[in-house]
Amino acid sequence: MTDRTRRTFLGAALAGGAACLNARRASAAPTEWPLGMFVNCGGDPDRALKQVADLGLGLCELYTEEFDDDQATRLRKAMERHKVEVPVIFTMGPGPQSWDHKQGPPTNGLVPRPYRKQRVERLKQASDFARRCGIKKLETHCGYVPEDPNDPLYQETVTALREVAEHCKRNGQTLLYHAGAETPVTMLRTIRDVGLDNQGIGLDTANGIMYGTGHPADALEVYGHHVKTVNPKDANWPTDPIELGQEVPIGAGKVDFPRVLRKLRELNYHGPLIIEREIGGPQQIEDIRKAIVFLKGLMRGTG
Repeated sequence: MTDRTRRTFLGAALAGGAACLNARRASAAPTEWPLGMFVNCGGDPDRALKQVADLGLGLCELYTEEFDDDQATRLRKAMERHKVEVPVIFTMGPGPQSWDHKQGPPTNGLVPRPYRKQRVERLKQASDFARRCGIKKLETHCGYVPEDPNDPLYQETVTALREVAEHCKRNGQTLLYHAGAETPVTMLRTIRDVGLDNQGIGLDTANGIMYGTGHPADALEVYGHHVKTVNPKDANWPTDPIELGQEVPIGAGKVDFPRVLRKLRELNYHGPLIIEREIGGPQQIEDIRKAIVFLKGLMRGTG
């Protein structure tokens, strides 16, 4: 190789390396993720979004069971009035739902046969509602998805999820699974077997602990880039084989948030952190205020 050829080769290599480095920097996770809160619409979008704005937050995940045109109009007006973005609509039901390891499997999500058809239809209605509001993500609980892929209930659940995901795809949306009742590898298998590219995971950081299926940082090793939203929430491990672990204020439980945030950075996660606190009233607001301070401090410390 001549000196000129060597210089040309080295120059091209350095230029290519610089380009790769710039691309890597461009795709790196932000120093701080946008913060929001999970809020129940309760039939009053204006009240719900005002609550978010009063906390100084600019986005929320909205739970609703009402999908008519009037509700869509009121939600669009509330988003404009309070300058609050709603990137995700969350819904479940209809029918009974229990939150323990005995009555949960026969009542939660799309797994139970008696409620599956109605719940598929509700999710389609929610998708159409979200489209009218310009919302690109729909999230729900799948239920206790069977570990055994040969279980007929597993195959039926995959088929039901595919039907919903196809409907969301036609509406230009991503269908998110609020994971935790199933093990991470079961969730990953479900996504693969549904087989569509508009699926993702809504990582509730407490659910794996509450259900006893694993720590969220470990789950991220399995979920990887399938995670599209993150709900910071805290909990303690279950001490009863039937009852779920107790949800607690962020920072008071067993979620290792510094480790979770480090893993999100490794994955170049670019979505929001949408704080969830499963209580109501003034104490919920106070706990969310403290969670905002806590998470901002951690983000700045791990930047």
